[in-house]
Amino acid sequence: MKSLVLAGAILIAAGNIAFAQGYWVVGNRATSKCEIVTSNPVVNSQVGGNITFGSGPYRSDDDARLARSTIRECPPEPPAQAPDAEKADKGDD
Repeated sequence: MKSLVLAGAILIAAGNIAFAQGYWVVGNRATSKCEIVTSNPVVNSQVGGNITFGSGPYRSDDDARLARSTIRECPPEPPAQAPDAEKADKGDD
């Protein structure tokens, strides 16, 4: 009975690991930007690849964005313009 419970626990743990989604922050040498990806990156800069570093996993996209803002190698993201500001620029002339 104990071995059956142990086997079930291992199966559940392996299933959770396989289906867990995470977010990683990676440095891309080709674009000189940091990107957020949903698969575990392969850092391959020493063999001529473009991925210079990988940081993560993070539980959510917001966590990854926050981490990207604290990584020294990542250039700052331009601020997103609010939709209301775009309407004000186009409309009242």
